[in-house]
Amino acid sequence: MTRQTLQSLVRALVVSKVDYCNSVLTGVSAHLLDRLQSVLSATARLIFLARRSEHIGPLLHELHWLHVLERIRFRLCVLAFRCLHGTAPSYLAGSLCHAANVDGRRHLRLANTVSLVVPSTRRTTLGDRAFPVAAARAWNDLPPTITASPSLLTFCQHLKTFCFQTTFH
Repeated sequence: MTRQTLQSLVRALVVSKVDYCNSVLTGVSAHLLDRLQSVLSATARLIFLARRSEHIGPLLHELHWLHVLERIRFRLCVLAFRCLHGTAPSYLAGSLCHAANVDGRRHLRLANTVSLVVPSTRRTTLGDRAFPVAAARAWNDLPPTITASPSLLTFCQHLKTFCFQTTFH
């Protein structure tokens, strides 16, 4: 089996399962993230026929795969983009709010940006994992050049490049 065929199989059978609904994994324990990362690492080693003792960073870099934590952040930001542009389900889109739309914040410097309001939470263990909180924080951490993307395709390209650079450089 060629490397390209193996890579396609791994993407279809393993990576797609890791990525499915991974935005709900925001704020899970480091232990669970490590377990998911070990699945990605094992599949990368399988593709390259690498030993377990070899460092995984160069393999992930060559495959252009993000670490699990960055994958989760990527999905959150894509969902936030879709919410802000009206292509997400209404129950998600209604949970995000621009800082410029809040009465008390219209005259602040934030009103001229595309930042989102981060709702306050009572419990950091559960409240910070909620979509409106996690998505707003992830969105606000992005540079304005990415958040100002005109389409979903360009947004995803710029976001993947940004995440890749912060992970591997």
